[in-house]
Amino acid sequence: MSEKKGISFVEKKVNGKIVKIHIVGVGVIGTSNMAKAHINGYKQMAYIFWPPPALVDLVKICDISNDVAEEAAGRYGFRSYTDRWQDLIEDENVRVIENVGTNDVHAKPCIEAAKSGKDILCEKPLARNAEEAWEMLEAVKKYNVIHACGNNYRFTPALMLARKLIDEGKIGKIQHVRAQYLQDFINKPNFPLIWRLQKSVSGSGSLGDLGSHIIDLTRWLCGEPGSVQSIVKTFYKERPLPNNPTHKGIVDVDDAFISTVEFVNGAVGFFEASRCSNGRKNYEYIEISGELGSLYFSLENLNYLHVYLQKDEQEGIAGFRVVDVTELYHPYIKYWYYANNYRGWEDVCVHQAYEFMNAVSGAKRLADYVATFEDGYKAMVVCDAIIKSAETGKKEYIKY
Repeated sequence: MSEKKGISFVEKKVNGKIVKIHIVGVGVIGTSNMAKAHINGYKQMAYIFWPPPALVDLVKICDISNDVAEEAAGRYGFRSYTDRWQDLIEDENVRVIENVGTNDVHAKPCIEAAKSGKDILCEKPLARNAEEAWEMLEAVKKYNVIHACGNNYRFTPALMLARKLIDEGKIGKIQHVRAQYLQDFINKPNFPLIWRLQKSVSGSGSLGDLGSHIIDLTRWLCGEPGSVQSIVKTFYKERPLPNNPTHKGIVDVDDAFISTVEFVNGAVGFFEASRCSNGRKNYEYIEISGELGSLYFSLENLNYLHVYLQKDEQEGIAGFRVVDVTELYHPYIKYWYYANNYRGWEDVCVHQAYEFMNAVSGAKRLADYVATFEDGYKAMVVCDAIIKSAETGKKEYIKY
């Protein structure tokens, strides 16, 4: 038995030899679609990455509705369920807290988990605002626990290749950055006033939900933003109440935002997100232009990276090339089935589970490309600056 509570091991045969594989107890806060994605990630990780850094023991799942928690426990294979997140913190069989609850239950449970010495993976946005995120970061640092923020698009093989090309200087010094995340699912006046449209629960609208993704990716790929100047817009001021659609409630978060940004390294660009962009279902697009070339990526075609290299002009073959990022030498592909078998959205959660369990089990240190609470905090600082800029009509400087 390991010294850490909530971790044991099992013996398995690997390549003809008996090896010990850690078993890590996991407690999950939340039962939504993102809970499904995270749990599926752990289940697939166990056999895609063989031998895995750890096998997951699904100890307990939590929802504010005990009935919903009970059904989720049966569906996913948890040993127990509860309607109190505190029960997960108090359970010694739980080593990891996986927080995929609504944004208003990110801060307090994560802080208490850190105090109890539990490792934490919290879904993005890390918090409702930078103040909450800072308190969470301080807690995980103080109590020296492993922490990650669920910016899972970092684990897309095409974006990992983009980072490699940038680091190797293939496109030269970055000059322009264009980042968009557009959806259309709330662009109907009769769409109900769900929690994502209530500031007390979500903190913000498209900004925290979608903008935090592109802010994180551009920080990771291009460097730190230095200043922003923004417009934030709410198109639908009222929406029907979910349980009483004949009555309406106030929408107090943004439907869309757009912000110019200047990076510390001198690059310029923009961030844009909307949940009212008709025809755009899950359109995350990032284009980065440098002195020597450019590249762009779209989440709706996530197996491809588009690359333009200026030097190709000398050979008469100038133009964007489409790189099919599914070869065995590309990130993570060798662990799956065959080369050129295409990966999907849910697979990045498998990659995330693998990297996180590598650190929790002690097999490896947390990889430097994994988003941590520090990254989550910095994204929230930028989000808060975007809101403040829209309110004042002035440029806001990013101060961490």
